Amino acid sequence: MTSLYAHFPWCVKKCPYCDFNSHPLGGSLDNDRYIDALILDLNDQRAKHNVARFNTVFFGGGTPSLFDPADFERLLIAISCEGEVTMEANPGTTEHADFAAYARAGINRLSLGVQSFDAGMLQRLGRIHSARETEHAFAAARRGGFDNINLDIMYGLPEQSVDQALEDLRHAIALAPEHLSWYQLTIEPKTAFHSAPPPLPDETLIADMEEHGWMLLREAGYRRYEVSAWSQTGHECQHNLNYWRFGDYLGIGAGAHGKVGRQRTDKAKAPSRYLSAPLETNMRTLRDGDLRFEYLLNALRLVEGTSWNTFSERTGIPPLADEPIWKRGCELGLLRTDRVATTQMGYRHLDSVLTMFLGDG
Repeated sequence: MTSLYAHFPWCVKKCPYCDFNSHPLGGSLDNDRYIDALILDLNDQRAKHNVARFNTVFFGGGTPSLFDPADFERLLIAISCEGEVTMEANPGTTEHADFAAYARAGINRLSLGVQSFDAGMLQRLGRIHSARETEHAFAAARRGGFDNINLDIMYGLPEQSVDQALEDLRHAIALAPEHLSWYQLTIEPKTAFHSAPPPLPDETLIADMEEHGWMLLREAGYRRYEVSAWSQTGHECQHNLNYWRFGDYLGIGAGAHGKVGRQRTDKAKAPSRYLSAPLETNMRTLRDGDLRFEYLLNALRLVEGTSWNTFSERTGIPPLADEPIWKRGCELGLLRTDRVATTQMGYRHLDSVLTMFLGDG
């Protein structure tokens, strides 16, 4: 299975918590020039890696919804994918969006970056939309024919109470999206929040948010299949599952990353640099130790992990089951013996489990 990730680096405003390769839009977009660059990049990489078709496509950013449906139609004709095609969208940029046109262009899954429904929290997070705009965007997407929608919601926001976090989640659940990404705000390097950290809830409050939030999601019929991913039956994100199961993917666009076997690729982050040389690609090859840790970093995020056969097929490395470090994890009740997966206790302490493998091999 091979997927495609296409990065759209522009946004209206850089959020203080964001560490993605995103750049505030200073003027008008040269849509045609960027789509031309993406298609050049795509054709070059698929020829090098002998990829005829893609199983899934993900348009991420930045804010891909700043581009018109016609732009995506032209790009998707070049891509060739009959599977899941996701576009990220900011509710604050979709006021006049023709969601039916996006659907006709070939996009069949929408991911709305909501983060919160609380006006004060949205302001502190630097978001440009309101709760009402989220509701309007969601309703418009439904009218446009989208029956597979994800909502991104964060918890652990600055000075957020447990009740506030749960109210955000209740609001999201009430819209009945097929998928919810519910994840904790973390302070990343090189962000405005890192330079001037806001007061965040303590670990006890975070634990309460999680415990009660998980209960709400289960009661609403959502199933947790990854650390922060919950879905209705049959609506797991196939693109992200390919990442977590260590499948291959090509990355096109400014700052995009790709993975084919042991090879890792990345593109120039600056949009101007990428536009001037879209075929320029940095490449590196992982050694066994790095490859193994990267696999675990992805696979152990999944509730069910992966099989030992999948591990060996996608890394070329013998199973870890007989290695002392894996046996030790099993003895501690953190790892499973039958597959590349954690126990329930290990899943609650995933960072600690992964730390066991850092620097090993």
